[in-house]
Amino acid sequence: MENYFYISESNRNVIAIVDYGVGNLKSITKAIDKAGGKVKITRDPVDIESADAIILPGVGAVKPALEKLREIEGLIRKTDVPVMGICLGMQLFATESLEGGRHRCLNTIPGVVKKIPQNAGKIPHMGWNEIKIVRKHPILAGINDLSYVYFVHSYYLDTDENFVLTKTTYGIDFPSSVVKDNFIGFQFHPEKSGDVGLKIIENFVEM
Repeated sequence: MENYFYISESNRNVIAIVDYGVGNLKSITKAIDKAGGKVKITRDPVDIESADAIILPGVGAVKPALEKLREIEGLIRKTDVPVMGICLGMQLFATESLEGGRHRCLNTIPGVVKKIPQNAGKIPHMGWNEIKIVRKHPILAGINDLSYVYFVHSYYLDTDENFVLTKTTYGIDFPSSVVKDNFIGFQFHPEKSGDVGLKIIENFVEM
């Protein structure tokens, strides 16, 4: 398997950013470096299995992302290290996605990925919006309720309230971050959300 990787100079444990052909890997890498983490960008199963934490980035469509994840999706589902999903990466945690058909996802956080209703507003939902904290979690340590973060998405994860960390309103109330066991997902982009996003990434590094 072809393997592209970047390793930062930090002495911290390795956080593997999964390169499955989507997402702004450079901005995520910079944010983790700034937070004191050690980064490896890879899609090698050996790297994924040995990582101390995993990030699924995401700007793109679910079908090609799932196709490129096929060789390592079993490792991701079964791992017990912290796993962060960003935007599309969070949606991949779902049971299934209705984007461009019906697609089986990782099923680590039960739910269905649905399109934002047309009457909610301009689609994609793009720009800064508030997050309402509905559940305490170490990943949100130091984050104030109603903080602004940056979104770019047309779909959202419809899941059980028990898994919801924060909600955001854009015509509808949708989960803007979720958690189940070691899987944590953000519909917004922490790496593009200024000091608030950097604090979230710092919390992930500390986990």
